[in-house]
Amino acid sequence: MTKEELLKRTKKFALDIIIFVNNFHQNSVNKEICNQLLRSATSVGANYRAALRAKSRADFIYKIKVIEEEADESLYWLELLIESNIQISNQIETLHDEAKQLTAIFSSIAKTTKSRNNAKS
Repeated sequence: MTKEELLKRTKKFALDIIIFVNNFHQNSVNKEICNQLLRSATSVGANYRAALRAKSRADFIYKIKVIEEEADESLYWLELLIESNIQISNQIETLHDEAKQLTAIFSSIAKTTKSRNNAKS
């Protein structure tokens, strides 16, 4: 996957979450979970853009690890919505799968970059 493709994918994930949250039935509990989900999911793409402008390989690795954490946090909030048995749209399964894939992608990028960085030392 190219940088451009991953930029588009992380942006689409954020937009899909925005639409999902905007259409989701809001009560006090759902609102809090959705706010947390919105913050973490939109952070994935924003932080990836920042990582591409990293000042060093170490800075890049750090930023990629932050993205991995944000993608995993998004996965957590989606799991809470799913497991709380709230009446939700079928879209949540797609979002859940995408959060899982993005977490794996950024975990892989972090490991590969870190091992390459260690090999150069």
